[in-house]
Amino acid sequence: MSVSVTRRTVLVAAAATGAATLTTNPALASPRPALADRETSALADLEAKIKDGMARYGIPGVALGLHHRGRDYVRGYGVTNLADPQPVDGDTVFRVGSTTKTFTGTAVMRLVERGTLDLNRTVRSYLPDFRTADAAASARVTVRQALQHTPGWLGDFLLNTGEGAGALARYVSEMSRLPQLTAPGTTFAYNNAALSLAGRLIEVVTRRPYQEAIRTLVTAPLRLDSSAFYLDDLPGARVATSHTFTTDGELVADPAAFTVPRSLHPAGGLISSARDQLRWARFHLGDGGRLLSSRSLRLMQSHPGPGGSLFVELDGVGITWMLRPTAEGPRVVQHGGDWAGQHSGFLMVPERDFAITVLTNADSGPDLLAELFVEDWALDRFAGVHNLPATPRTLPAAELAAYAGRYTFEQIGFDGETGSLAFLLVPDAGKLQFRAETGEEGGWLVFYRPDRVLEQLPDGTLLPGRDDFVRGADGTVTFFRSGGRLFRRTPLDAAPAVAATRAGTPLKLPIRIPTP
Repeated sequence: MSVSVTRRTVLVAAAATGAATLTTNPALASPRPALADRETSALADLEAKIKDGMARYGIPGVALGLHHRGRDYVRGYGVTNLADPQPVDGDTVFRVGSTTKTFTGTAVMRLVERGTLDLNRTVRSYLPDFRTADAAASARVTVRQALQHTPGWLGDFLLNTGEGAGALARYVSEMSRLPQLTAPGTTFAYNNAALSLAGRLIEVVTRRPYQEAIRTLVTAPLRLDSSAFYLDDLPGARVATSHTFTTDGELVADPAAFTVPRSLHPAGGLISSARDQLRWARFHLGDGGRLLSSRSLRLMQSHPGPGGSLFVELDGVGITWMLRPTAEGPRVVQHGGDWAGQHSGFLMVPERDFAITVLTNADSGPDLLAELFVEDWALDRFAGVHNLPATPRTLPAAELAAYAGRYTFEQIGFDGETGSLAFLLVPDAGKLQFRAETGEEGGWLVFYRPDRVLEQLPDGTLLPGRDDFVRGADGTVTFFRSGGRLFRRTPLDAAPAVAATRAGTPLKLPIRIPTP
């Protein structure tokens, strides 16, 4: 859970082995020999890519879970801790960050089936005192909109409200300060606050702490014995220690970084293993018994809210699952998560009986994950599907002018203080050039479809991932969306001093955004 804003604004900032187990699901037919040979080759390619990525990016440990054509494959690579190395295996536990949201969503669906929650009722139906800074807008937000990342309020609210049983209640009370960015239900914008709010709803209707409710409703019935929110609940577990960068750029073991505030548990606090994450995938592929009806499982993976981008193009979000289109048609069901020193990817293609999860224990992990999950490397080899085409093209200066502006992102940190990041986008030879407010030039945005862009480094390299622009009701560009976050646009002619002098605070990223 803690991807830095740097990962998605790098253009601006720039201006191993373990034991393997292979099991077969007897409920599914074994692959034909030719397919088995092809799968063996693909697995070998995957292992080689993981090991190569670990070496190139300096990742100490990786755990892999793969489900393909009825077969499960679990493996660990590297070590848990550079300072005290132990081998990583399929039962080593990591923080899975934002994939936790799908556990929160699944618990909500269990309560929907019981009739104690209704996706189409407002949040205030269950929490009468709930409100954000825009009381009228927050009164209209439904449970479904909260789970689809469309409530419209500021989403990166990371306030640490302590470890007591009332942490979530205090957190939700403090949401009264959150500004409304867009009208409820109209715009996808990644929203950690909404998922912590959903965790509080679970507490209220079950009359149990969120952590206990998740254990009772989800992890215990599915026998996810290596999944919990506190290490004390996993005695004897081998832990993948977080590794973070020092100010000198050195990757070091950082055990303290493993801790996630209780207020953020529903958005990204789960500890789990590759083996448990693979069981989680099989459950959501429909092999989960009777914990949820097939109708509820399908609902979680369909009927998305408004679309957009979060590193990849999205049709939108179902019930906490990111729904990603492909050129061939089958939909990718995806999540993943980040926290300081803990980064993971998770995706499924139900129509192709395919799922993969990769867990890493270093802040260099996103580089490998981008190759496996943002690009379509794994999708191509195991599911035969690919990203929608994205051919770069230049735009006339008159069209680019509609996007030019100063763009600002805000978040509220663990201590309750507001931080921000701003940059300029300026037309430049058919593209949009990133500029720091002090004038450094840091790369470009290159259009491939209306309002959709790729990021390009100063050396011309196109980065993995896709961003887009959001237009308001009057048709003008109001936000740049990157990493699922909204950067508010101010036209350059509305801030002539900044545009003319390139003045302002030097571009730096003092705030890392924990993205459960």
